[in-house]
Amino acid sequence: MPVSRHTGQIPESTWTLTFREMTEPWKGAVGCLGVAVFFAMTIGIISWQAVEQPPEEWVLRGRDAGMLWERGRGALLLRALPAGRPVLAIAVGSVPATEPPPPRDRCWHDGRQFCYSWEEDAELRLALEPPAAPGTECYSVRWTPLRPDVTLKDCFSMANVSWYGGPSIRAQRWPLNGAESPAQPLVCGDLSANPNGFGPLLERYFLGSTGVTVTVAPDVSLLLSLESHQQFCLETPAGRAEPLHYQLCVSADVAAARQHTASAPARTLPDTALLGSPIWHYHGPEGSAAKIKRGLRSLVRRLKRHRLQEGVVALGERGTAVLAAADLLPSGRRKRQAPALVEPLELSITLSPYAGVASPLFQRSLRGGEAAGYWLSRQPRPGASSIPLLTTWKGQLCARLNVTSEAALGWYLARAWRLRQALGATYMAFEGVEGNSFLEQDVPAPTELEGDRYTEVLAAALATLGNGTIVSAGSRSSHLPLFVQMSPLRSDWSHAGLKGLIPSVLHYSLLGYNFFIPDAVGGSEAGATPEDPELFVRWLQIVTFLPVMAFGTPPWLCCDTWVLNLTRQCIQRHRDFVVPLLLKYSEEWQSLGYPIFRPAWWLSPMDPVAFTIEDEFLIGDEVLVAPITEKGQTWRDIYLPGEGHLWLDTNTARVFDGGTTLRNYSASLAEVPVFVKAS
Repeated sequence: MPVSRHTGQIPESTWTLTFREMTEPWKGAVGCLGVAVFFAMTIGIISWQAVEQPPEEWVLRGRDAGMLWERGRGALLLRALPAGRPVLAIAVGSVPATEPPPPRDRCWHDGRQFCYSWEEDAELRLALEPPAAPGTECYSVRWTPLRPDVTLKDCFSMANVSWYGGPSIRAQRWPLNGAESPAQPLVCGDLSANPNGFGPLLERYFLGSTGVTVTVAPDVSLLLSLESHQQFCLETPAGRAEPLHYQLCVSADVAAARQHTASAPARTLPDTALLGSPIWHYHGPEGSAAKIKRGLRSLVRRLKRHRLQEGVVALGERGTAVLAAADLLPSGRRKRQAPALVEPLELSITLSPYAGVASPLFQRSLRGGEAAGYWLSRQPRPGASSIPLLTTWKGQLCARLNVTSEAALGWYLARAWRLRQALGATYMAFEGVEGNSFLEQDVPAPTELEGDRYTEVLAAALATLGNGTIVSAGSRSSHLPLFVQMSPLRSDWSHAGLKGLIPSVLHYSLLGYNFFIPDAVGGSEAGATPEDPELFVRWLQIVTFLPVMAFGTPPWLCCDTWVLNLTRQCIQRHRDFVVPLLLKYSEEWQSLGYPIFRPAWWLSPMDPVAFTIEDEFLIGDEVLVAPITEKGQTWRDIYLPGEGHLWLDTNTARVFDGGTTLRNYSASLAEVPVFVKAS
């Protein structure tokens, strides 16, 4: 029979009456017993949390990877499945580390999302995204602040992970683990003006040696800090209550992760004729147009005399401005194009988007009433007229071209084209493309010019001038038919000089900028060893295998006849051996987006030894260049990547196995170690 239940009110308890009748000693005993029970329960709960609850908890799992929450330090962990291989650890700096998310949450529906809110601090949303390519899995990470004073900050560990990509820096490192930088806006800049800032080439893309990529959305305002051999951090600006949004993708290894990078717009080659043409920078008199023309003719005669009569003579911005003032006549007064100034060589002229406030160019724009629209301006107050945002460029007070104005861009490009025609120039170089003028002066920027938008917009406009255009910066513009001029390097053996050249080559190429022009042989900034013949030769040996060879100091001025003869040999080797390789692998870059200049790990993606090699590089998959970068040294260790491959030494004709290291390989001052893959 079913047990009957009493449906009336709960009867009054009589235990309280009995308690009142107890003596005081009994009351104390019962109280002590209650306290003991309370402490026992507390200890039990703590023990259960410490023992029963795991230190790591899955919050989102995909097919090939998954994300966990680590309770102890408050970190997101990314692991590859099925073995659980550690891929990435992200220290979360914006929420309480001791409060773990629950295993399920309010946005969990089909297992492809995870959400959690930390009271009034921030909300985290993780989501599986459609794969960018076969063999890769991607996650969207989005933090949203819930209070205006919350600063979002995620730090990516360097423990057992080598990192590449991001911004260029003054003393470039490969990988980035050895770099140090305080938190600052992730915007490309001029290293000559701000040596501690970020350089002119920058992408919001980081690649880890465990096969992970971190890609930040272009519309996210961001600070980046680099803490040497510890971590790098992405952080939102304080007081702006902006979200932090980025994408994580994981692949089988580091090479696969780079190969699986999302495709860019259609890639177009710049003028490949420049690849076989050495550039000779003009450093002669610039006091007047007549002096410049005489100096150019003198340089050409010397190049002919030394049998170096092929290539390009590059005229700097000051010299170009002097010639422009004398030769840029109204089109109606010019009967024909001016004869070339440097025949049989070609001419490159230099411009910038700056105009000095005392220059005729700026004064003419004022008289024409164009200043308001042609130059960047501060946001005017209601009813007031705009005022040009004045900045400093090469020591002069200047205004900067307003790239958001179609009229200003059209005027600027037309002027550049007329000047090119008037001077008979084949190439045009544009300096000062990098930097955010509003950010530099702590002035609010218009929405269309936040971050690196100025560089992006101006580069796209300059690309319309033709594929013989050279720019000083790059950001989201690697697909354009432009050459990118590398930053000046010091004339010494440090990472700010020669040792930073190969890391810069690998950095530029990894980010898609394969057609760069390295700094002049020997460096163009004063260093500790000016006019050092050994430095000149070792620098020359590296540049021989890069896209363009550039010279500031001619070899007959810095060195002896032997170096002059070596320069001729290197130029010829560059034309006969290197340029065909570049053209071959440029087709692969166009179709697949692979870098032309590749690190050792491209062929050995699972070998930790390859992750930190910064003084070797591959051209495609078939040529390894391992130059000397230490002063006075005539030997070095050489890592041959690619286990199972064979490498032919071009100096000795010996064959070596890939996946091995050659110890104490000898290379005299006249030699550069180069290996060609035999199988």
